[in-house]
Amino acid sequence: MTAKNRIRVAVAGAGMVTRHHLLAWRKLPQADVVALCARHVENAQARAAEFGVPSAYTDVAEMLERERPDVLDIATPPVMHAEQARMAADRGVDILCQKPMTPDLAESEQLVADIGDRVRFMVHENWRFRPQYRQAARWLAEGRAGPVREFQMTVRSSGLVTRTPSGKAFAMERQPFFATLERFLIMEVLIHHMDTIRYLAGPVVVTAAAINRVSTDLMGEDVALVSLQAASGAVGSVAGNFSAAGYPPLPSDRLELVGETGSILFEDGVLRRIGRTQETLRYDFDAMYQQSYDNAIAHFVECRHSGTPFETDRRDNLNTLRLVADAYRLAGRGNP
Repeated sequence: MTAKNRIRVAVAGAGMVTRHHLLAWRKLPQADVVALCARHVENAQARAAEFGVPSAYTDVAEMLERERPDVLDIATPPVMHAEQARMAADRGVDILCQKPMTPDLAESEQLVADIGDRVRFMVHENWRFRPQYRQAARWLAEGRAGPVREFQMTVRSSGLVTRTPSGKAFAMERQPFFATLERFLIMEVLIHHMDTIRYLAGPVVVTAAAINRVSTDLMGEDVALVSLQAASGAVGSVAGNFSAAGYPPLPSDRLELVGETGSILFEDGVLRRIGRTQETLRYDFDAMYQQSYDNAIAHFVECRHSGTPFETDRRDNLNTLRLVADAYRLAGRGNP
């Protein structure tokens, strides 16, 4: 492959998710991760050394000026996304940005307006790229279940009630920034599930929402229920609980799509299609988790090369953020 066709990638962030990003980039022969940036130099250097990234920085602007990448992969805390995306756009650098685009819908709408069409801009909303949900979408497209009339998607975790040897909650030790989020479960977790329902069932609106907080280790909600209605007329909900005693500390999803001629269910790593004919597929958790990153980043690269729209383009992602904002509004938490 010629140097002209290669993609120079710079990564902003060195936290937990960047490992999955870097594993995905490493699988693409046309991509070179040339630099990585984090606020603490030791974190940047450690992650860069782990993946053989040649340069480590503590300042994104300096990294962009010196390295002149084609793409900035933003995997920093959400409060930093808007500033870093603008830095990239001002330099003509395409953007792949972790969800949420920003912590606030109005800020995201302003960011999208400011950047316009100056660069390609995809939000890394990777849940819909999980292999089991891609397969469910294929079954729906093939008419294997008929039109969806009801949907349920839940996520359960004991991550906020399970303690590690250090005494910290498992989820807090794994991702410490959770503790400081005034909006936690819907904005940080269920945003994935609402986007996945949009992908599988089509456009939806929020009809009701309720939230609760069980754990005292965080500021935001750790229990939530969001009722939705699809443009097709299908009804359903997205719900979550990160203080669910007895469940594994790592979050586990359950999906149910009830169609006119069959249903699709996913639970405990098993995807089933039931009805007139039946089919069962099994998935390994670790493999499907990484594959969601692989698929999302490969999609970004493929669409960037072909010029076709991203599935989770920044304008499309605003629709998911509007669901999040409506859920908080209807739950009585319109503003953080």
